[in-house]
Amino acid sequence: MTVPRNILACLFVAVLVLPARADEVPSGQPVSRIEVIEEQALGGLVLRYRFLAPEAAAVDFEARLEDMAHLCDSIILPEIQTRSPAPVRVVVSLSEAPVVFGARDPATAQFFEAYRLEDSRCIWEAF
Repeated sequence: MTVPRNILACLFVAVLVLPARADEVPSGQPVSRIEVIEEQALGGLVLRYRFLAPEAAAVDFEARLEDMAHLCDSIILPEIQTRSPAPVRVVVSLSEAPVVFGARDPATAQFFEAYRLEDSRCIWEAF
């Protein structure tokens, strides 16, 4: 029996869900880390922090933005303080369900915000 690739990918992503101490975001929604993806962009290293947040669509925009800023300031910044090379940007994403990176799933809400890193702070960059 052959297992379809998309099912294997979802199982792989599900195994990668790691606690991130992120369940203490300001909105109170449960959040856990899925993965971190490194990308080289024109300006330098970009880190994509992907989080599972099953209630993300139920949280209003302002609260969700506050949660993402909290994740960047409280979870991500401490992790990357000694990283070399230092990233120039961090993208924080919240997804209601695990979705393979780069894939679209119309049934799953996904939210993304970008932050540039300056003076040990996350500075929101509105798209």
